[in-house]
Amino acid sequence: QGEPIRVLVTGAAGQIAYSLLYSIAKGDVFGKEQPLVLVLLDITPMMTVLEGVVMELQDCALPLLREVIPTDKEEVAFKDLDIAILVGSMPRREGMERKDLLKANVKIFKSQGAALDKYAKKTVKVVVVGNPANTNCLIASKSAPSIPKENFSCLTRLDHNRAKSQIALKLGVTANDVKNVIIWGNHSSTQYPDVNHAKVNVKGKEVGVYEAIKDDSWLKGDFILTVQQRGAAVIKARKLSSAMSAAKAICDHVRDIWFGTPAGEFVSMGVISDGNSYGVPEDLLYSFPVVIKDKTWKFVEGLPINDFSREKMDLTAKELAEEKETAVEFLSSA
Repeated sequence: QGEPIRVLVTGAAGQIAYSLLYSIAKGDVFGKEQPLVLVLLDITPMMTVLEGVVMELQDCALPLLREVIPTDKEEVAFKDLDIAILVGSMPRREGMERKDLLKANVKIFKSQGAALDKYAKKTVKVVVVGNPANTNCLIASKSAPSIPKENFSCLTRLDHNRAKSQIALKLGVTANDVKNVIIWGNHSSTQYPDVNHAKVNVKGKEVGVYEAIKDDSWLKGDFILTVQQRGAAVIKARKLSSAMSAAKAICDHVRDIWFGTPAGEFVSMGVISDGNSYGVPEDLLYSFPVVIKDKTWKFVEGLPINDFSREKMDLTAKELAEEKETAVEFLSSA
């Protein structure tokens, strides 16, 4: 079974982590042979709740789980990590401007980035989930100069999965029959779910989504809006944010980093935009279609971009550039 890997989950007493930890610990992410040590970080007031989570993980009696370490100290949490899943962030409170949200999160992710830089392995893979995920991820990366920028990614897999399932529902097929949808840009309501390059398996034959659905106005209208606003719709209905689906998306994202993407398929991930061929400005943490092999992602190159897509891709890039500008101002004073 080999050496255990060290996996950190932050915001570990929260509801996304509650759905996530069991999947990781039982082998859904790193495989059924890979033992692991789970490190759980949360803020001091949540330590009692975290103790309860630890008891439950123990009570699951999982063979792969070698040790669970609950902590409120960064120097304990970030030590010798193989992978860090940064779920915890300051949530947006009622009446809070996006700017206030950015300011609070810059502080958190500057501190966690510095802790990664100081304590974690240089090969650590860092996945940022806490919102605003793209910009939080950029700040963490900038605060960890000794860890390669490519090792940082943020979660847009939930949006990717939402897009896949909307297409599958519309066509009466399974989500597995749909592949190569793309989420471009920010994990926000400006993101662009793009199915121009997506394929769907209908009765054993692979066809383009536009060809299969034959309803361009839905694909350019309600489909995009549904995916963009799905998070808000879940909150409205459930009075809580999406936790089960977010946890599943984190598992998908991390498993693909670990084991690679299936042949002929690409996935969406927020990654550093440096060197992309799609006209997205450098030094943004932007969601692109990627393929992954040997724990290394590469942009999917050469996809033709029509005018409709170009406009949407530029709009979300503009929002990210503005967020970055605000965040970097706070970074110098944080």
